[in-house]
Amino acid sequence: MSADGPSTGPLSTRWHRPDADLPEGLRHDVVLDCGWGRIVFGQTFTDLDDLRDALRDEESGRRDICVYPREPHVLIARYPAELFVDPSHTYRLDLDGYREGGRAHPAVIRPLRDEEDARRQNAVYASAGMLPADPALVLANAASPSFTYLVAEDPFTGDLLGTVTGIDHVEAFGDSEGGTSLWCLAVDPQSRLAGIGERLTRALAEHYRDRGRSYVDLTVLYDNRKAISLYERVGFTRVPVLSVKRKNVINERLFVGPASAAYRALNPYARIVADEARRRGIGVEVVDPEWGELRLTHGGRSICTRESLSELTTAVAMSRCDDKRVTRRLFERAGLSVPRGASATGGPDDLALLHEVGELVVKPARGEQGRGITVGVTSEEELARAVEVARAHCPDVLLEECVDGQDLRVVVIGHEVVAASVRRPATVFGDGRSTVAELVEALSRRRAAATRGESTVPLDEATVRTVRAQGRDLADVLPDGEPLAVRRTANLHTGGTIHDVTDLLHPDLAAAAVRASRVLDIPVTGLDMLVPDVAGPEHVLIEANERPGLANHEPQPTAQRFVDLLFPETAR
Repeated sequence: MSADGPSTGPLSTRWHRPDADLPEGLRHDVVLDCGWGRIVFGQTFTDLDDLRDALRDEESGRRDICVYPREPHVLIARYPAELFVDPSHTYRLDLDGYREGGRAHPAVIRPLRDEEDARRQNAVYASAGMLPADPALVLANAASPSFTYLVAEDPFTGDLLGTVTGIDHVEAFGDSEGGTSLWCLAVDPQSRLAGIGERLTRALAEHYRDRGRSYVDLTVLYDNRKAISLYERVGFTRVPVLSVKRKNVINERLFVGPASAAYRALNPYARIVADEARRRGIGVEVVDPEWGELRLTHGGRSICTRESLSELTTAVAMSRCDDKRVTRRLFERAGLSVPRGASATGGPDDLALLHEVGELVVKPARGEQGRGITVGVTSEEELARAVEVARAHCPDVLLEECVDGQDLRVVVIGHEVVAASVRRPATVFGDGRSTVAELVEALSRRRAAATRGESTVPLDEATVRTVRAQGRDLADVLPDGEPLAVRRTANLHTGGTIHDVTDLLHPDLAAAAVRASRVLDIPVTGLDMLVPDVAGPEHVLIEANERPGLANHEPQPTAQRFVDLLFPETAR
């Protein structure tokens, strides 16, 4: 739930002098590897030098955390150059006084079962800005009585919506207090169901209560108000216990002070580039936060970027992407597959094309984020109206054959495929109570909250037409679980969702994307295709985006490859 990796961890109730003997039955020097990092149980160490050495063993790119440290102020005072106090609050849930609550929830909460679950769990971690864990290690942990992994599954689609990890302190280090802790609560921001985080938290608490444990501990960053509200709603109360971490690149923002207001104002597409650059020691100057413009400096070299657009993209290459007529003309001449189409003339040729192909997509020749596009035009009246809508955004309008298929975005950086995702149109699911309009409004609120306002579902004419084309109306009440697509286009800014398919991409699709990037002579681009199946070779190229949103394609290393392109000497 936090962009700082695992958002939760444990606490201590007993105080022991660092050089005191351990309580009888407590195991010595206990460290658990969770994949994203290790949990170092500080109260199981009697020597501060040994504890410091354990923290020094942190692997590059991981986030270890020391919980229950004995005399943390002394530990920090002895090793101030290496360690810092984690700026997190610690919370505890007393299981003896816990009361079940929350409304009935349709999500299926179950234990993590197999490697596929572990891979899908990593995808949820990535979507929440957290570090992944090796699936083999996760499966080994899940087989241990010390760990509990729970996942939330959509009962209608089978999608993994969220995950939480628990550690049983009795099993892990012989805790006589009967404690447990909650870790890595993460929810897919594209989840169509609300309340997943609370349901997972309660499920873990109830699991440990039924096991006879006494309490559940966690830590949460002091400014993670959303998570704190959730935990307090469940019944957690704050306790004065500290945790310790190493000073490393990943933790840098936690010990160097808050980022500037301009840095915090960056949208996710610029922020992912800025964060990656800072991790490498590249200087980041925010030139214009609203525009997403940065100046990145390393050594004597400086490059300006706007999200994934940089000075390496020439004005000519950018103009080739900017005008969709030019894009398709270049693709067609290069022998790449494109849908049948032509520029709108307002004359008989437009109707001739409509009658010839049966169904059209009408879109402005220049524009982005799906504005002014009408999909599924089948009549003369619809065509005239769609052209008028498109011309409100650009005087030049493109008509293209409406091709069925999955909406595929392939990100190419340095003429290599880095990520591929299928984009799905905004879809609501009935609950047996709410009207279609109410479901759309609720989905729009969730998408806006998950994307910091980048994605919403408009209740406009395009939504009404899409709903009516399926025999429904905005006032209808859908049966429980019935899906209804409310947009024809899968654009993320109008509520579409994105699903990683990089590992499934057919080689011919990857080759077509790379060839298209070379035809445009552009170093970074997002190629849009329509495909019957991402695992098959058939496709048509729709357009190219000179500024693809890199943040939409985690867990693929889009930001890393972009910064590699800009500053190859920093590549790892």
